[in-house]
Amino acid sequence: MQLSTRNQLKGKITEMKKGPVSTEVTVDIGGQTLVVASITTGSADSMGLKVGDDVSALVKASSVMIAK
Repeated sequence: MQLSTRNQLKGKITEMKKGPVSTEVTVDIGGQTLVVASITTGSADSMGLKVGDDVSALVKASSVMIAK
C-alpha cells in the first residue's frame, strides 16, 4: 500500500486502553513513548491490535509546532 503521508513512524504497541467507543493506543518508537493515538474501538478490533504488535503511526497534520 502506498500512502502520501510523509511522517510514518514505526514502533511497537506498549499499552491499550479499550473503551466502548474509542481505544487509546500507546506506541513506543525508538525506546520512547512518542505517540498516543485515539482510534475507534471498532477499528482496533477489526485490525486485531494488541500489546506487542509492530505498527506504523502515520501523522498528517496541517501544522506541526517545534519548540526549543
